[in-house]
Amino acid sequence: MLPLNDPRWKELRHAYGDATDLPQLLQALDSSTETMTGKTELWFSLWSRLCHQGDVYTASYVAVPHIIRIAGQAKGPINSSFFQLPTAIEIARKTGIAPEIPKVYAEDYHRAISQLVEIVYLHLKEDWDQETLLAATAAQAVAKGHVAVANALLNLTDDLIAEINSGELE
Repeated sequence: MLPLNDPRWKELRHAYGDATDLPQLLQALDSSTETMTGKTELWFSLWSRLCHQGDVYTASYVAVPHIIRIAGQAKGPINSSFFQLPTAIEIARKTGIAPEIPKVYAEDYHRAISQLVEIVYLHLKEDWDQETLLAATAAQAVAKGHVAVANALLNLTDDLIAEINSGELE
C-alpha cells in the first residue's frame, strides 16, 4: 500500500489532476468520527476525485486499499460509502473505459477488493439503512467477481424495488 506521505502520489491522477491532495483527504477520513456514519463534504470530495461520473483514475486504485483499511479499523457503524466507493471503482474498472491499474499497486488493489467481504462481516451486526444494505451486498458481489449483480444492486431505487415486488416490472 502506498504510504500517505510518499511523494509518488503526485504521479497518480484523479478527476481534477494529480493526486497530491488525496493523502490529506484519506488522513482526514481516517481521523474523523463524523465521516464514519454521516454524509460529509469529505466523502463528496473523495467520490468526485476517485469515481467522477463513473470514470476512475490511477489514484482511484491506490486509494481503495486505504479506504478498506480504514473501514476495517473502524469501531462502530460506518458510512455506506466505505462499501459503495470501492465497489463503484471496481465496477467502472471492469465495465468502463478505465486506465490499467499501475502494476506496482495491482496486488494491493485486488487484495483490498477481495477484503470487502471481510469488511461487510466486521460491520454485519450494525443497524443498516437500505442504502447501506444494498452497498454491503454489492460489495460482496463485486468481491466475488459478480460485477453485473453489484452494479444492479447499486442502481436499485425504492421505485424499482416496488415495481419488482409488485410484479409490474417489464
